[in-house]
Amino acid sequence: MNLDVLRALRGLATAAVAALMLAGCATVTTEGGVPIDATHKAQGQDSRVLFLVLHYTVADFPTSMKILTQQQVSAHYLLSDEPQPRIYRLVEENRRAWHSGASAWKENRRLNSSSIGIEIVHPGLKRGTVDGPAALRQYEPWSQKQIDVLIPLIKDIVQRHQILPERILGHGEVSAQYKEDPGPTFPWKQLADLGITPPWPDAARVAAQRALYDTPLPTGESGLPNALWFQRALAQHGYEIQPTGVWDQPTQRVLMNFQMRYRPANYLGLPDAETAALIWVLTNPVKTP
Repeated sequence: MNLDVLRALRGLATAAVAALMLAGCATVTTEGGVPIDATHKAQGQDSRVLFLVLHYTVADFPTSMKILTQQQVSAHYLLSDEPQPRIYRLVEENRRAWHSGASAWKENRRLNSSSIGIEIVHPGLKRGTVDGPAALRQYEPWSQKQIDVLIPLIKDIVQRHQILPERILGHGEVSAQYKEDPGPTFPWKQLADLGITPPWPDAARVAAQRALYDTPLPTGESGLPNALWFQRALAQHGYEIQPTGVWDQPTQRVLMNFQMRYRPANYLGLPDAETAALIWVLTNPVKTP
């Protein structure tokens, strides 16, 4: 064996030993070529993704795809309305999509930075319906085929990021003053019955509380809570709302979005005993021993 061959073999051996040492240290390399030792893992960490926000597109599928890929708005996923609906990933989950705009839930603000957004192709209002006051708006039903494709996607995202059930929300909940999707026909109760979102308000508790609010006070006044009670209770639930004590338009918008999710048979945004009872049950959960 000549000297050049021997040197070459020694070089290969050295490289192999170095590679083994690096593997043992779990060294990784960044895209810029910087070596990083990844052997130590901190316990104090979680996913940057805290929320999952659901939307409808209003536009048809080709238009939705064009808007979400070529304009200054985006979402992580787009669910089509094809005969066999398909899921399209438009933004990697580790990047921020521009889907929720000015948004808030409880103490969290600007949810684009802490959420995954799913846009679903759906017209919103029924075709031929003119947008206007809530009393005149009617919404298209949802395709069960779309929901059947959506549910596994939600479960997968939630499992990987450990998103809390109460943080799976609609755009109308986190941006109540100018959005209302996914609207009153979205099957929120179906998601609750599957354990994806929090349990649906217990019907017996709602009925009992509603009876109290329906009963006039000894003074003859209505037993229905006042505006300030509704505003504080809705804020406790999670909505961004100011406690003005007045039945103003922002309060009506928030109440409308709450009703769209939990009492979709009537979403006028007006206070009533059933809505008050639903809010009370949601903000006063039964304490387990």
